[in-house]
Amino acid sequence: MTETTTSHLQRWLGSIYSIIFMVTLACSLLYFAGVDNVLAFRRDEIAQGDYWRLLTGNLLHTNAWHLAMNLAGLWVIALLHQNHYKQMHFSVIFILCCIAQGLGLYFFFPSLIGYVGLSGMLHGLFTYGALKDITIGLKSGYLLLLGVVIKVSYERVYGAGEQVTEMIGARVATEAHLVGVISGMLIFISIYCFNKVFLSKVK
Repeated sequence: MTETTTSHLQRWLGSIYSIIFMVTLACSLLYFAGVDNVLAFRRDEIAQGDYWRLLTGNLLHTNAWHLAMNLAGLWVIALLHQNHYKQMHFSVIFILCCIAQGLGLYFFFPSLIGYVGLSGMLHGLFTYGALKDITIGLKSGYLLLLGVVIKVSYERVYGAGEQVTEMIGARVATEAHLVGVISGMLIFISIYCFNKVFLSKVK
């Protein structure tokens, strides 16, 4: 292995793309492993103490189309907002979005019995990235934020498209998309305020 190749590998391993790759691999393996009974978001089991389902339900998918669409979305969002993240930062935001998704669905949508998929978390990640765009002066951030808010609002009123429902073989949980957008905003505001307070104390 040449020095250049080694340098590229080290750079990749230290980037957010190594995390994206691991998430892609994990979601794919979990899909083929068929572990929904143990890891899926299921309200009754969570109430009985299976709290890990709040997190792991995000990593499961109903079918290959569902898996492919969500993983494609994850890679697109990573490419779109890669400049905002270092590896640890991205990992923390990813995990926070997943946990917020599970908690939000559990506490605010009691009629939702079960849920699997990355889409809710992706809405949170997308929203967080759009807000980061805005803070560095990118006007496109306003368009991205407006777009995702309009999308989620439309879904809550009219529901998701029938074509997507047929493709994934299940009802699209628009509740998850709403929770994702709100979670992304709250996570951004929390981190922004924390940094403001912390940096002011350091100065």
